[in-house]
Amino acid sequence: MSHALPTIAAASSVPKDADLLVVGLADGSHGPVLIGVPDEVESLWAKRLQIPLLAAAQAVGAAAKPGTCAVLPGSPGLVVTGLGGVDVTPEQVRRAAGNAVRAAAGVAGGRTLKVALSLEAIEPEVVRGVAEGALLGAYAFAKQTAKEAPAPIGSLIVVTKARDAKAQIAEATAVASAVCLARDWVNTPPNQLYPETFADAARGLAREKRLEIEVLDEKALARGGYGGLMAVGGGSERPPRLVRLSYAPRGAITHVALVGKGITFDTGGLNLKPADGMLTMKCDMAGAAAVIAAIGAIADLRLPIKVTAWAALAENMPSGSAYRPSDVLSIYGGTTVENVNSDAEGRLVMADALARACEDSPELVLDVATLTGAAIVALGERVAAVMASDDETADDVLDAAEASGEAFWHLPIPEEMRAGLSSEVADLASAGKTRWGGALTAAAFLREFVGEGVRWAHLDIAGPAWNGSAAYDYVPKGGTGSAVRTLVALARTLATRAR
Repeated sequence: MSHALPTIAAASSVPKDADLLVVGLADGSHGPVLIGVPDEVESLWAKRLQIPLLAAAQAVGAAAKPGTCAVLPGSPGLVVTGLGGVDVTPEQVRRAAGNAVRAAAGVAGGRTLKVALSLEAIEPEVVRGVAEGALLGAYAFAKQTAKEAPAPIGSLIVVTKARDAKAQIAEATAVASAVCLARDWVNTPPNQLYPETFADAARGLAREKRLEIEVLDEKALARGGYGGLMAVGGGSERPPRLVRLSYAPRGAITHVALVGKGITFDTGGLNLKPADGMLTMKCDMAGAAAVIAAIGAIADLRLPIKVTAWAALAENMPSGSAYRPSDVLSIYGGTTVENVNSDAEGRLVMADALARACEDSPELVLDVATLTGAAIVALGERVAAVMASDDETADDVLDAAEASGEAFWHLPIPEEMRAGLSSEVADLASAGKTRWGGALTAAAFLREFVGEGVRWAHLDIAGPAWNGSAAYDYVPKGGTGSAVRTLVALARTLATRAR
């Protein structure tokens, strides 16, 4: 699992025992300008360097360009992080703080550091942005080894004179902790995280957050007619699970259901993936990780909204008991599906969970899944797709994503996509007749299992859920915790709207 997140607090001035101080560099109207450098610190450095601090920082590579960082060693040392323009957005400071904390960790040298961040944060959203970015940037999944290394960042201090800084940092901590929990689950090796152990982890979260929980095992799933989960999980010695978590505060008016794809490892089944395509398939449960982590954060924040989270958990393996292409499956509720491709397994477990979730009569259903490679082809590795029952619902998701700093793009579900799912032997086929528009076809399939009149959005996070390249901003290599912040932001908006 990850190193524990550092402690974080607010202070009106830079602590004397800080090992590193993070300040910003921005493009002002008359050229680059340092942001957040206290007068006493600037005077100290001016005496030490005999040249202006800005010139010294630029000499070691500091720039206003976002994503750049430079470190000036000293006591305290300075980390100068690029902010872009001087009129910063929450996402600008989130990224700048994340970059700075990663840079600080890189120079820890076996020590555990106390890092102060002075970026002139006053507005509530900016204070939260600094705190979130710092915490997310401090995340590191611990290598499994006999020699455990100390965490490089032990504590974080946000230097701010904002009156409500304590509350803003508490909110940022709840959200960042949830994102990092989702990252942990995605990063955990699949021999350690599988349907049973994932369900156990959800039980632990439910106890901690005082959530109601129900876990259906393979016997209950068979009795209940969950044909998608039973088929996909049938090839594995580790049977499937369906997890239901419920947060229902007194006085809540709006009810939202979150449904997550939880394929704890995806070989492709009998439609076996190539070897290279399997290497990161422990990530195929990122949707389930997102919805479980998000409901935990929503409970921490005590948002006045009822939320039910569903995690459809299975391991897709080839064996003598594996389901086959051309099998006909009966999804929860009775709709029959002709299986076209056993590597299109996610939509089958999601169909079961969506159909069941709609029985609870939520006003809105959001499903989150690493569903299609086609979404990555369309939008790249850092942008998720959103497809919805209507434009208003899509706009709600996009607004929440923008507020939280996550990148989503609205894609359509053309009517002809449903026609391509016709089957001669079942109510519908699990995939279309052509490979074009695969993300849209998958969404059209899922829509068939959403109750009539229920607002619904499908979030395909296949690209941003996993970062296979170097870390950047506040995003680590590996699991990213994609969609958690958007789900929490949307819950906050809907709770406010319902008052």
